[in-house]
Amino acid sequence: MLNNKVGLITGAAHRIGATTARRLHAEGMNLVLHYRNSRDAAQKLQAELNKARADSVVLVQTDLHKLDNLPALIKEATTAWGRLDLLINNASSFYPTPIGEATEAQWEDLFGSNLKAPFFLSQAAAPELKKQHGCIINMVDIHAERPLKAYPIYSMAKAGLVMMTKALAAELGPEVRVNAVAPGAILWPENIDEVTKQRIVSRTLLKRKGDPDDIAKAILYLVRDALYMSGQVLTVDGGRSINS
Repeated sequence: MLNNKVGLITGAAHRIGATTARRLHAEGMNLVLHYRNSRDAAQKLQAELNKARADSVVLVQTDLHKLDNLPALIKEATTAWGRLDLLINNASSFYPTPIGEATEAQWEDLFGSNLKAPFFLSQAAAPELKKQHGCIINMVDIHAERPLKAYPIYSMAKAGLVMMTKALAAELGPEVRVNAVAPGAILWPENIDEVTKQRIVSRTLLKRKGDPDDIAKAILYLVRDALYMSGQVLTVDGGRSINS
């Protein structure tokens, strides 16, 4: 069903972005993989996927904070195969900004990567996505609903991305579906200690950490199967968000 369709994934060189690329590629999709600084990792992933299916993956490099670059990014992505069926807004910044220490530069960076860039990239992609009756998937976070202590700016930006998902579903329907995935404990951030990891896992109902492919499978469902879903957030967190 995804054969010959084209997807653009931002921040695709590592972690969930790379896992999602592998999953969608295995389903027959051609991919445009965006990266900013991770050139070596992006090229390695491209080589891996092109070895499995020749000429099926291209790379694009840009800084998503520079809004003037975004229309050109969409044009480059569309030119690769003459169409665009999917945009996954995956690229994100994540780091603490506790009250009393937060700076305006951190605000601009976190809102820029988690909300501003996804909005303007979606706006640039909308005409091409409408032609194909395509879809947008936004990577949000369970902390869009329950803020993560010491991460107020990140949590607020992701909350904005949830509203953007709903707003763009209204703006772009009926041609384009817009949904989001909210991961829970999937990949640990850097510099997290074992005690904190165990505390987080203990708060899940399934009592275990998830896997990046759990997110990739959720994205595949939204892209391929959930044809009557739009404006929704699919939470993949082992039940953590309902366990007070």
